[in-house]
Amino acid sequence: MRILLTGASGWLGSALAPRLRSLGHELIGLDPVPSKQTEVVGSVADRQLVLRTVGENGIEAIVHSGALHKPNIEHHENADFVATNVQGTLNLLDAAVTCGVQRFVFTSTTSLMISQAIRAGLRGGAGKAAWLTEEMAPEPRNIYGVTKLSAEHLCRLYHLQYGLPVVVLRTARFFPEADDMAHAIEQSDANTKANELLFRRLTVEDAAEAHVAALEKAPQLGFDTFIISAPTPFRPQDCAELIADAPAVVARYFPDYPTLYARKGWTMFTSIDRVYDPSRARVRLGFVCRTSFADVLAALGAEA
Repeated sequence: MRILLTGASGWLGSALAPRLRSLGHELIGLDPVPSKQTEVVGSVADRQLVLRTVGENGIEAIVHSGALHKPNIEHHENADFVATNVQGTLNLLDAAVTCGVQRFVFTSTTSLMISQAIRAGLRGGAGKAAWLTEEMAPEPRNIYGVTKLSAEHLCRLYHLQYGLPVVVLRTARFFPEADDMAHAIEQSDANTKANELLFRRLTVEDAAEAHVAALEKAPQLGFDTFIISAPTPFRPQDCAELIADAPAVVARYFPDYPTLYARKGWTMFTSIDRVYDPSRARVRLGFVCRTSFADVLAALGAEA
């Protein structure tokens, strides 16, 4: 396929572009930042650029991973988020319909699933961890989440109105930057990210593979939304104990983890306040992340 990839110069784009090319796809990368993965330098907010790029290159599929993200909130106005994340998505959807694009994959975020009420409850001593699935009604707490959810709604609208096959991927954390979680200050960055694979993280390689799967399944699915995160060992009945004593729950599923962590000088979070459930992606998308917490433990064991 001839694929337009937005955000081609970003962390995900840098992993996804080579993967798509290795599968034999012809790729046009679009990003405001020049890179070896980016053929068109510009913003998705530039409507004429988007329409021209899609039309002139005979694009058959669009993977829209370009966006302003949560860390950009400090340096950008709300209007910038609307222009890029909402208007930019609308521009791409209009181009898709106008030019006969056959499938559309949108990179969203699990961040939009944590409302202010959930956040307050988690910080205020919630009785149990939040078990998060696609069935919940999101109430985003910041401009990033609001614009990503608005873009999701646009994607659904264009499927309903025009029959455009669209898959929305709510990806958990896969960025390389150090974690911003309050309890992460006690752990090294590698330790923190290893812990998060239990409930809210995946590798960038797995994020790329999820997009490959979504491209393949989009015509069959029509429209669907998926949480994309490493498989969690936890179950809903663990949620109360995860808040009270997360290490005990983890040890129940992975009895060798305390020894392996002690040898590395790592520690587990004392409390886990949410779990993203990616089982819908397994069932309907046929996708499961390849890297999990068990792989981290296997690597630690190999170091011994």
